[in-house]
Amino acid sequence: LEELQGYKKILGPFITDTTQLMWKIMDEDKKILLEGAQGTMLDIDHGTYPYVTSSSTVSAGACTGLGINPKDIGKVIGIVKAYCTRVGNGPFPSEDFGEDGVRLGEQGHEFGTTTGRARRCGWFDAVALRRSVSINSFSALCITKLDVLDGMETLKICTAYQCDAGVCETPPVRIDDYETL
Repeated sequence: LEELQGYKKILGPFITDTTQLMWKIMDEDKKILLEGAQGTMLDIDHGTYPYVTSSSTVSAGACTGLGINPKDIGKVIGIVKAYCTRVGNGPFPSEDFGEDGVRLGEQGHEFGTTTGRARRCGWFDAVALRRSVSINSFSALCITKLDVLDGMETLKICTAYQCDAGVCETPPVRIDDYETL
């Protein structure tokens, strides 16, 4: 109890109703930067279930987390890598199991910070991005790690998935059943 009371003494002044704080800042016309983590395809509601995280990773999730109204969000900037990665299990239509996949991982330093485990790497997935743009209502897009592709003879982009019904340009509900084109 003594230890916890010491923390309370140090941290107590920083504990506040953050929803009220956000409203006050917005009323004063000050800028607020909201940052999300993970990606749309890991979202509990809109991702490739069951290979998702336990939270809302889409732009609207910032609203629920902070108690602000969606109309109060101005710009939504989507940040994507020039190639795709995935940690752990789950579908990965554009995964490259060959030399290029290994090269993307090495050049892009795609290893877990804590575990050091190599991330699965593959090509840019325009199908998943199309869905992300729609769900998040991006105002702009920032593509990172373009330098990782430097010197590669061929670049690939997944533009559609092969499914029972033919070519699908949007991610399916059960992505396990689809192949990349």
